[in-house]
Amino acid sequence: MPLYTSQPLKIYNSLSGEKEDFKPIHEGNVGMYVCGPTVYSNVHLGNVRTFMSFDVIFRYFLHLDYKVRYVRNITDVGHIVDDVDEGEDKIAKKARLEQLEPMEVVQRYTVDFHDILKSFNFLPPSIEPTATGHIIEQIEIIKKIMATGIGYEANGSVYFDVVKYNETNNYGILSGRNIEDMLANTRDLDGQSDKRNPQDFALWKKAEPEHIMRWPSPWSDGFPGWHLECTAMSTKYLGNHFDIHGGGMDLKFPHHECEIAQNEACTGQSPVNYWMHANMLTLNGKKMAKSTGNNILPGEILSGDNHILSKPFSASVTRFFMLQAHYRSILDFSDDAIVAAEKGYKRLMEAVEALPNIVAGKTSSIDFEAWKQLCYDAMNDDFNTPILIAQLFEAVRFINLLKDGKETISAEDLESFKTAVNAFVFDVLGLSDEKSADADNDKLEGVVNMLIGMRNQARADKNFALSDQIRDQLIALGIQLKDGKEGTSFSIQ
Repeated sequence: MPLYTSQPLKIYNSLSGEKEDFKPIHEGNVGMYVCGPTVYSNVHLGNVRTFMSFDVIFRYFLHLDYKVRYVRNITDVGHIVDDVDEGEDKIAKKARLEQLEPMEVVQRYTVDFHDILKSFNFLPPSIEPTATGHIIEQIEIIKKIMATGIGYEANGSVYFDVVKYNETNNYGILSGRNIEDMLANTRDLDGQSDKRNPQDFALWKKAEPEHIMRWPSPWSDGFPGWHLECTAMSTKYLGNHFDIHGGGMDLKFPHHECEIAQNEACTGQSPVNYWMHANMLTLNGKKMAKSTGNNILPGEILSGDNHILSKPFSASVTRFFMLQAHYRSILDFSDDAIVAAEKGYKRLMEAVEALPNIVAGKTSSIDFEAWKQLCYDAMNDDFNTPILIAQLFEAVRFINLLKDGKETISAEDLESFKTAVNAFVFDVLGLSDEKSADADNDKLEGVVNMLIGMRNQARADKNFALSDQIRDQLIALGIQLKDGKEGTSFSIQ
């Protein structure tokens, strides 16, 4: 029997504002779409927290034996600056400032995104589609929306008529906003816009002559609206009606609200059963912002190259820190908080490492099955990772008591206990044991230092061909040597 049959799951649905029993559309299968990054800059820490939340959700569904199709897109068209319909495209702006082709910008920051997520031990999604790879699908959706009379063309651009849509639907169903209030609080455009109503949003924008990223369409050479890409990619790979749509809290309005409107206008049905939103990350009690200097990139945490933290912290410690807060809670990142998390992480790993050495007895003096169910209860309650971590520290206490001979465990319970601890620590939370990674790093360092010694001897013997060969082969492996007054050091690129 699949594990999900015995572990009923509740999910907080942003659409209803309540926790609801999770019932997939197709039994044993989960379709989940999460809004990915716009690749015009390095992925920031808040993004990492959001994607980590859905990585754990993905992991837990897999642990429960669901078959999961997890779709997370790459926005490589580049939506408008400040996420409105007027202004300069984010990727095009970056390309202009750095004198690059837009796709060079896209490639650079897509690689950075993947590298950072890999370092934090994320599972890759099932499908990672790009917006530029789905222009045809987006144009077809626009045609369908225009056929309903809700989409309209003006001077080569196409807009979604929010007021007309709201006559038969509810624009604001997700965010709780009222369209009359929105219209009343919007400044008068004084006839400067092609929109019929200030709240209308772009489905297609006509490209200005200087705009590089453009595609032909029935209306103009232009580019799709930001909201449209997710509608196109989610429905293509998950169908017009799927289980879960996730993203950051900041995307609830207007992005996800507009997605619902587009889907309903196009297909006549609500696209998603459960809307999930991860909350924001602050730094030292304040909003993170480059302009104020209150900002840190994920890679800067790992390298220690920053003015915020007292020392470098590993990816696993950072991951453990983030999962100590529920995904719907605001999390404040600070030096004190991550130092405390590092201590907790080490305690947990020491206990996990001691577990294989526990000797079984004839009987168990602790109810380990009850403990295991409490772990499931935590995750079944809207993926409550802080409660799960609290239960794992209860397991740490059990392990220490067993080590000291103050409690006993039967052979059968010991195997079940080991399996559960490893499953929750490594498979569900996605933590890594740094000591094994450190051991591998020590071996690598030893091998490289041996080669540096051989190179130094070759240079002393004036065998420069061998010296250069060692250096060049290390460079080919991504290991850069640096000769200095105090000898030769190396860095891994």
